[in-house]
Amino acid sequence: MACNNLSEGNFEGAECGGEVKEKPWSYNKMKLMYNIRVIKADKLKSLILSKIRVARFKLWLTRAMSMLLLWAIVMQLKSLGEIAVSPKTPKFSFPLPPERVYENNGYLMVSSNGGLNQMRSGILPRIQTHEIVHFQKTDARLANNNIPDEVQRLRCRVNYEALRFAPPIQALAEKIVRILREKGDFLVLHLRYEMDMIAFSGCNEGCNEEEIDELTKMRYAYPWWKEKVIDSVKKRLAGLCPLTPEETALTLKALGIDRNIQVYIAAGDIYGGERRLATLREAYPNLVKKETLLPPSDLDPFRNHSNQMAALDYYVAVESDIFVPTNGGNMAKVVEGHRRYLGFKKTILLDRKAIVDLVDLYRAGSISWEEFSSEMKEAHADRMGNPIKRLVIPGKPKEEDYFYTNPEECLKKFDEPQVSNDDDQQQEQQEDDAKP
Repeated sequence: MACNNLSEGNFEGAECGGEVKEKPWSYNKMKLMYNIRVIKADKLKSLILSKIRVARFKLWLTRAMSMLLLWAIVMQLKSLGEIAVSPKTPKFSFPLPPERVYENNGYLMVSSNGGLNQMRSGILPRIQTHEIVHFQKTDARLANNNIPDEVQRLRCRVNYEALRFAPPIQALAEKIVRILREKGDFLVLHLRYEMDMIAFSGCNEGCNEEEIDELTKMRYAYPWWKEKVIDSVKKRLAGLCPLTPEETALTLKALGIDRNIQVYIAAGDIYGGERRLATLREAYPNLVKKETLLPPSDLDPFRNHSNQMAALDYYVAVESDIFVPTNGGNMAKVVEGHRRYLGFKKTILLDRKAIVDLVDLYRAGSISWEEFSSEMKEAHADRMGNPIKRLVIPGKPKEEDYFYTNPEECLKKFDEPQVSNDDDQQQEQQEDDAKP
């Protein structure tokens, strides 16, 4: 009898002769393993096909991106080539800025925002390259007191030993001193009687009406000069005006300054010219200036540089036998301190209030020449650059004596009483605030 189920591929059982025979256990196990292998083969085939499709897609994407990148590079090179060979300047929708045309004024702009390291990195390389830096918008009111002595002494070494004038200035200043020394001792007179100083101070003693009008117009022409309406008489009696050449001549004679000494005028053009200098020249005929001692060619490189011209006068003033400033000011104060540092060289610090009072009394005939001279010498007995204590006013640095005027920490010790030129304080403060 045929086995129906076997012919149909049924392995669970076969009907043969009406009987169903049970298959052995090993046969069922083989059947199960066969089915598992079929399933795994199908899954592996599907996985391989999937990876092949992903790989083909990536390859196609890579080729497409490469072609796109290559096209972009070709287009860029083509554009650059057209610009390079094109003789025409491309047109823009906005105008180009105008070409900067200017003359170099000799200064470099340095940005130094931030802390010490930023300032060092911004400024130091410029100093190393150009050797000089001009600082603008700085505060001249440096600390005077309450600083360790070793720091003060360092300031002295910097101010009076380390700092040097530029070689051309140094050489010409030394030449002036040599010329003066060949003829003997010399006195440097810091005669602050230039037009701008007289206009700024509002002091018109000895000026005629035309000159007074000219000085007034100049004062109003400078908006940063704070004082416009000034009582010249009142200001002079308070000792706040620069001494005139005539007052200076009387003062030097009364103090016993030798008539034959060379008097070097450290100043610019004196207002009123020879007319105002006549009295001084009559009293001291050996009146000289750098312009009269040197040929014009020596001064030509410095003529348009007022600070360099002043530097020449500064050097000569420090080297002089006697230094006499007729008005308080920064240069006079620095020279005073420098001469103290060099051994208290004779520096006559004029008491302008006492001088004005005595001059008026003498001119009015109220006192004799002997009395005038005696009173003048007495008023200046302790104002010859001798050791004094620096005036200290806590909280008011502009009203106290500046360190560089009297660097006592760097000088020999002394016990002399304090003497301060109080009459100069108000004028000095005005000059510092709005000096022409």
